[in-house]
Amino acid sequence: MAATDAPPSAWAPLRRPLFRTIWIASIASNVGTWMQNVGAAWLMTSLAPTPLFVSLVQAASNLPFFLLALPAGALADVVDRRRLMLAAQAWLFASAALLGALTLGGVAGPGTLLACTFAIGVGSAFTAPAFAAIVPELVAREEIESAVSLNGISMNLARAAGPALGGLVVGWAGAGATFVLNALSFLAVIAAVAAWQRAPREGRLPPEDLLGAMRTGIRYVRHNPELQTIMVRTGSFVLPASAVWALLPLYARQELGLGPSGYGLLLGSFGVGAVIAGVLLPSARRRLGIERLATASALVFAVANAALGPARQLSFGPAMAAACIALLFAGGMWLGLLSTLNAAAQIAIPAWVRARAMAVYMLVLFGALALGSSLFGALAGAVGVPRSFEVAGAAIALARLATWRRRLVDGPRPDFTPAPRWPAPEIVAAVDVGRGPVLVTVEYQIDPSDAEPFARAMREVSEIRLRDGALRWGLWTDAAQPERYLESFVVESWAEHLRQHGRATAADRAVQARATAYHRGAAPPRATHFIHEQMPE
Repeated sequence: MAATDAPPSAWAPLRRPLFRTIWIASIASNVGTWMQNVGAAWLMTSLAPTPLFVSLVQAASNLPFFLLALPAGALADVVDRRRLMLAAQAWLFASAALLGALTLGGVAGPGTLLACTFAIGVGSAFTAPAFAAIVPELVAREEIESAVSLNGISMNLARAAGPALGGLVVGWAGAGATFVLNALSFLAVIAAVAAWQRAPREGRLPPEDLLGAMRTGIRYVRHNPELQTIMVRTGSFVLPASAVWALLPLYARQELGLGPSGYGLLLGSFGVGAVIAGVLLPSARRRLGIERLATASALVFAVANAALGPARQLSFGPAMAAACIALLFAGGMWLGLLSTLNAAAQIAIPAWVRARAMAVYMLVLFGALALGSSLFGALAGAVGVPRSFEVAGAAIALARLATWRRRLVDGPRPDFTPAPRWPAPEIVAAVDVGRGPVLVTVEYQIDPSDAEPFARAMREVSEIRLRDGALRWGLWTDAAQPERYLESFVVESWAEHLRQHGRATAADRAVQARATAYHRGAAPPRATHFIHEQMPE
């Protein structure tokens, strides 16, 4: 997007019918999810009213993301994302319906509640990477940040309305009714996704196997410094911030003496703050930049989180008002920070690896939520819920200070538009695509006076090779001919090297062009391919 272009409206993606349909369906599903969250947390305060068991509801919901994010992300890049989402939504419907039936039948105990919550988390874990990866398919590149914010608004509209509705339903018909309504909400998403006619993918090569796809996703993140910064910032914030999700049910019931409707009001305050932040977020990003916005969000959330501790010492009315105000600010800062990090991650990932890399992001996010929920549940059992909130607030602020040098990237983004495929390797006979490893060498002729700038340019090339599938990379100079340089990299198989030919982006080609500009030979740099030979026994 040109620098003179006006930034897209926060609502621009809703002009696209497909995005709008899926967005509206996701609101219905998210409302159902938050109603269930209220029902599950409140039911556990009746079945096993201890900090550890109540916090385990949150852990059971988020643990599947930690365990399954990588295979789910790999599947979303390997198989058809539309079909994967339909299968995951059907699983969610069945799991929520089963929990509803067992609860209404009066046979759900703590173990049943945790098991069914875990099963629902499994379905969500397989949905989330695919859903995150399809956003750039539904909107223009310049609308991605707005689309991510709208998805955050969808979640937080639900967070504002769902808990209040959930509290009313629990008080009127019991927790089981919230589980049944959640099951029905998944039908809206199934209908919206089923109506999506996704363009078929090109199939020049056999699909990647699941383990290989997972390794490729991890390798991409490992060699992308910007993504590593996003992961560190996400995990260091969410780990202590998870206290609010783990302990709020007990805070409402034991510290403020609220019923399910009052608990729903607290969660609704969090959601209202997030909705307000979602509307203001594009303007805030333009004014502050994503780094200052993310830092401010973390520090304000820390203060709001810590304020919940002393708030409960007031009389009932002022205590309730103070808690709602603190959660209003916490909700706004939660959305402001996590939607900024989520959008930064999506923009930093090309299409071919998006679901896998986003799965690593979700692994960090939900792993931190699950671990933090368990830790703060145990801490609350030892020092109490209010003091745990104070500890969490201090930990959030300290975590931001500890990661101060990890700064998010502001300004123009790399162009991840797919570049034309590299020419096919020149071979004299067909090669089995499963053979490997493959050693690729590229020979350059470099003026000795250009040796240092060429080496610096090749450092960037090495990051591209390693992100796109190389297992090892090296740059060599000929001791007998100082102007002769050899780049080498090893790839797992012939098929994986052919996939490399289709993974290059416009930004990658620009980096490679800068390095190749130092080549002084009459012909272009010469690439040679060697395939590992099995020695006879």
